[in-house]
Amino acid sequence: MRINEVERLVDITKKNIRFYEEQGLLNPARNESNRYREYSDEDVRVLQKIKLLRKLNVPISEIRRMQNGQLPLEDCLGRHVITLEREEKNLAKMKEFCGVMMEAGEQFPTMDADVYLQKMEQMEKGGVMFVDAKRTDKKSRKRHSIIAGSVMIVFMGLMIALFAYCTWGISEDPMPVFMFLIFSLPLAAIIVATIMVMRERMKEIEGGEIYEASKY
Repeated sequence: MRINEVERLVDITKKNIRFYEEQGLLNPARNESNRYREYSDEDVRVLQKIKLLRKLNVPISEIRRMQNGQLPLEDCLGRHVITLEREEKNLAKMKEFCGVMMEAGEQFPTMDADVYLQKMEQMEKGGVMFVDAKRTDKKSRKRHSIIAGSVMIVFMGLMIALFAYCTWGISEDPMPVFMFLIFSLPLAAIIVATIMVMRERMKEIEGGEIYEASKY
C-alpha cells in the first residue's frame, strides 16, 4: 500500500512516517519498477506500536532499543512510570503553589515576586522542579549527544594524525599519498558519518519529531 493509505489507516502524518523511516524504526520495501515505497500490513502494525508508545511519551531511542531486542518493554515502561510519578508529584506541588497565591489574593501589579521566588528556590532544593522538564531534558540530550559525537570525531582525527606521523614522520620508506588516502578513508568516513548522525540527532531533539509526534 502507498503512504497516503497508511497515513489514513494509522492516522499518522506523512512527515512523521518519513521521520520514523529516517530513524530506522520502519523499513518499507521498494517497488522495483518505480522505486516507490510499498508498505505492508506489518509496517502498519509497527507504526501502530510506535504511535502507542509515542503517545505515552516514550523516547525514540528507547523504541529503537526495544525493536533491536536490547530493551524489554516491561523495563522501559517501568522506568517510564517512575518518571511520570515524579512529574505527577511536581505538578501537585505547582498546583498547591498556585493555590497559595490565589488564596493570598495576589494581583499582577502588586505581587511581590521575589517572595515567591525564594519559596520556589527552597522547594527546588527539596527536589521540586518548576522548570519545563522537556526543555531541561532537551538540553541534557543535546549535551550528551554533542559530547559523544565530539569524542568519536577527535579520536578518529587523532588516529589519522598518528597514521600520517607513522607514514611520513618516522618511516624510512614513506607511503605514497594516494595509498595513505585509501587507508585513511574508513576513518574519515566514520568522522563524516558521526557528523551526519549528530546533525540528525540535533534535529530530532530540537523538536522536529519530539513535539510533532505528539499531535496525533
